[in-house]
Formats: sequence, structure tokens, C-alpha cells
Amino acid sequence: MQSSKKSSTSSSSKKKRGSNLAKGTSKSASRSEEPNESGKQPTGSKTQGTSKSTKRAEKKGLHPKNLHRRGYDFKELIAASPSLKHFVKPSPYGNLSIDFNDAEAVKALNSALLRYHYGVDYWDIPDGYLCPPIPGRVDYIHYLADLLKDKHQKLKAISEYSSDKETHQPVRVLDIGTGANGIYPILGIQIYGWQFVASDIDKTSIANVGKIAKANASIGEKLEVRLQTDPQKIFHGIIRKGDRFDFTMCNPPFHSSLAEAHASSKEKLENLARNRSDKGHLDPKNRQARPGSKREKLNLNFGGQKAELWCEGGEKKFLFNMISESKDYSNQCSWFTSLVSKKENLKPCYEALKKASAVTVKTINMVQGNKITRILAWTFR
Repeated sequence: MQSSKKSSTSSSSKKKRGSNLAKGTSKSASRSEEPNESGKQPTGSKTQGTSKSTKRAEKKGLHPKNLHRRGYDFKELIAASPSLKHFVKPSPYGNLSIDFNDAEAVKALNSALLRYHYGVDYWDIPDGYLCPPIPGRVDYIHYLADLLKDKHQKLKAISEYSSDKETHQPVRVLDIGTGANGIYPILGIQIYGWQFVASDIDKTSIANVGKIAKANASIGEKLEVRLQTDPQKIFHGIIRKGDRFDFTMCNPPFHSSLAEAHASSKEKLENLARNRSDKGHLDPKNRQARPGSKREKLNLNFGGQKAELWCEGGEKKFLFNMISESKDYSNQCSWFTSLVSKKENLKPCYEALKKASAVTVKTINMVQGNKITRILAWTFR
């Protein structure tokens, strides 16, 4: 990771078992790559096992500590969460998989991943809310830990980054727009033991994340949810007097209108169906839902609600508002961060950050398959 005073780019819980999840190692990884390092195991987590008959190629681009680099072990996931079995089918190549065009299948996979790898006994989302791909979300968490490493080079291991060694205070993170899934607080708490405040403008999302936290003691004791009552504000009304955060994080709305969001979702679903059909994964009868059908509406809506997908002015305006408000809390937050999905939004953000007198700006590229997104991080210190 490279940094400058302006901007830069880099490519850069049950019983204690196995290897250190925060270090991204697994049983299979420790056998085939390098010896497992000792360290603290996050409460309730399980390492990733691999059956002898299953071969899983490493996914390039994910963070080195991301345990999903070796894909999904569906046999182990089904053992942990039997409800997933209904959705798992063999591909023409003999590998087990699910139909990623099926909303219920993706939700079942996420539930199994969270239970098996991160010790989350209960996780669910209401119909029509965003169901996130977990490997990419894990990457964001690990890159935040890297920022903490940069701040405290004297620390021996990232697995110790559950508290700020200079102040002996727990690491606190603010998640802006947590959604109904609450995925970032869940992962940050279960992997690193961080404390979180999760905010959203949607009452249903806040209520659902609260329900998840209540059902999982290890999460509930480290997570606070706050409803943003003014949809035009980001930090105002959420950050309170006396609050201190090591990071803020956000996955902002991508689109500027509902029509744009639906068009993007439809194109994504069609591409998924086409790719799976080409590989022989899809039953010809199910290649595409009829326009206007209940299934099509479910799939389009499954991609997220209004607050999760779009806002007036789209991602660019949202980021501008965030940068503008961040200056008001420069003494309460060490790092402000956000995902940036559109590369063309970076340059205007750099200019806005310069005007806001940000001291250091970093851009971290994250790669998952053919998709590239970025973390934009800035500090006034």
C-alpha cells in the first residue's frame, strides 16, 4: 500500500479450533501452502476444512488473509447448515455449486458461510433486501486492518488488532448504510473483535440488524445500531459528542435512480444466466424469468432496496457529501473510508479531498474475479 499527502493507489466465534481466522489460513491452506501460525482464534469461528475428494482452485485477487481464496467447500458447509443441501448441485465438471441466479440459494449459502466460518448461529434478511457476496466484504475488513497495521507498525500480528495499543481502547468502527444484512459489523466483530456502530436510514434494516445482534451474543455485546432520521445526512445525527472511531466504512449506493438500478440488476441477472447456461449449469427451463413475472420481480428486488442501491446524484454525489461532512468530525475519526465502484469518480473525489484539506489519501484496489472496486481512505491527521 502506497500513500502520499495527496493521493495514491495500491493493489495491494464456540471453541478455539485450528488456525487463526484473522490471518486467513485454513486447514487446507496450512497443508498446501505454509505452516499455520499460532494466534488468537475469534470466538465461535471455524476454519475451512477440505474433503480429500474436493479440489478447489485458489481465487486470485482476494486479500492474502481472506480464507475464501480457496472457494467454497460445499460438503463442509452443508454439514454445518443442512438447509443449503437443497440448492447444491454438481456442475458438468464435477464440482458442487449453487445457482447464483437464485435468491434463496444465495441467502442459504451466506447463512452457511457465516455459521461455519464465523460462528454466526442466526442470520437472515427480509425479502427484497441486499444479500452481499461475503468474500468481497471480508476483503474490506482485512484492508481496514492493514490501515491499522500501518498506524501501529510495532504490533506483532494483525490478530492482535482488537484494541488500539496506544490508548488501550477497543478498535471502534462506524458502518454507514449497514443495510438489513449488517455484514460488515458481523465480520469485523467475529474476525477481529472490533466494536461497531451501524447506521442506516431504513427502519426495517436497523430492526433486522438488531435482531441478528440479539440472537448472537458475541455480536450483540459489541454492536450498537443507530437510525439516521435525516436521509440527506451521513455523519450528522449519527456521530455523537464524545464518540471516537478508528475507521468509518461505507458501501455507498451505486445508482442515481430506481430505473438505473433495475436496469443494472436485470443486466447482471441476464449475464449470470448466460454464463451458467454456457457452462451447462442451468436447466433450459429456468434460463430466464418471464418479464414482469413474480420470479423476475423477486430477483430484481433481491438486489437491494432504494437506500441500498440508489440515491439522488448517485455514488459521486454521495461521496461528495461524505467528504464534506467528514471534515466536521476530523478530531473524532482517525480514518474515513468508502468503497468506490466507479473509477471515474476517483479524480473528482481527490479534488474534493484536497479542498477539504485532507492530510493523507489512499486508494486501495480490491479484485474479485473480473470485478475491480476500490477503497478510498482519507485522514485529517
